[in-house]
Amino acid sequence: MHDLICLSHLRWDFVFQRPQHLLSRCAKTRRVFFVEEPIFIEGSSELRVARSREGVFVAVPHIERNAADPEAIQRKLLLELVRTYNLEDYLLWYYTPMALGIGTCLSPIATIYDCMDQLSAFKGAPPELVEREAELMARADVVFTGGWSLYEAKRTQHPNVHAFPSSVDVAHFATARVPQEDPEDMRCIPRPRLGFFGVIDERMDLALVRGVAEARPDWQLVMVGPVVKISEAELPALGNIHYLGSKSYAELPRYISGWDVALMPFAKNESTKYISPTKTPEYLAAGRPVVSTSIKDVVRPYKAQGLVSIADTVKDFVLACEHAMREPNAVLLRKADPYLATLSWDITWGQMSECIKEAILKRHGVKRISQKAVELPLAAGAR
Repeated sequence: MHDLICLSHLRWDFVFQRPQHLLSRCAKTRRVFFVEEPIFIEGSSELRVARSREGVFVAVPHIERNAADPEAIQRKLLLELVRTYNLEDYLLWYYTPMALGIGTCLSPIATIYDCMDQLSAFKGAPPELVEREAELMARADVVFTGGWSLYEAKRTQHPNVHAFPSSVDVAHFATARVPQEDPEDMRCIPRPRLGFFGVIDERMDLALVRGVAEARPDWQLVMVGPVVKISEAELPALGNIHYLGSKSYAELPRYISGWDVALMPFAKNESTKYISPTKTPEYLAAGRPVVSTSIKDVVRPYKAQGLVSIADTVKDFVLACEHAMREPNAVLLRKADPYLATLSWDITWGQMSECIKEAILKRHGVKRISQKAVELPLAAGAR
């Protein structure tokens, strides 16, 4: 099995999402090194490596605060990682084009770009990101996209692009279908509860959240997740909106089991134009009705199959939530479960593995690498 080095703009322990789902499965058959963005410190630069509970080697560059060329130091640390762990024919996996500044020192057997978001549309995106993505597209052997909208935007930019929309660990979230004791910080919040979990940032329609809370003061809006890139002073401060902070992936089913409706109040702006929210199938697997704004990758396929209610104004959002609370849960599950049965992160990783194997063979040919050497077995249950 080829080892894998991943260069990411996300922290492994931040929010358990697409990179964690995919690379923890990858780590079952090979060594995976997840290289985070640097932390700047007083003192000498070093690469600190620790193994996560999922078996991934998480490598964090600690760079001297006043270093003249941080990227040069990171390149040196990456090469030391390669030597220390005796990495030879390894795969190089990018989550951010900005990592090209350090990744070009490596000599991978194949380069993969998992384009999970249109990062150039996010708040605070570096101006050179678009140019670096074009360079990464030229270097990559295979490109994956995190949704169909992104696929449609990228498919003409590379000859080997594959859409892999958000998937779900159904068994994990299905535990929320069984009544559970409320977590301590939710026990005193009365019903009905309308909940959201995820990152709270510029993608959130805060005016919509405020409007719903003001329109129905008897409803309790439970917001679970870290606040990022926006000030907490920007958050609507009403007595029936409850910000509970970050929770672990393991804790999420217990929270959602106590909600009456699951919310996706995303803003309609450049940062949400191409998103494919992982929480859509997670909410459904938990057996909760979902109300979302008209995000393209939610409308198609979830709205099209009658699995999610769509509303963009405060009035329509309130009406959709009222309807969702009236619909019997059994009706929702009869519609959702057949669709959820087609989704699995195991299946997604297995299909990605096949794409990677084909990309290696196309790049190097069978003369250099035997079929056995590039064999990337599908994860359990993927066939």
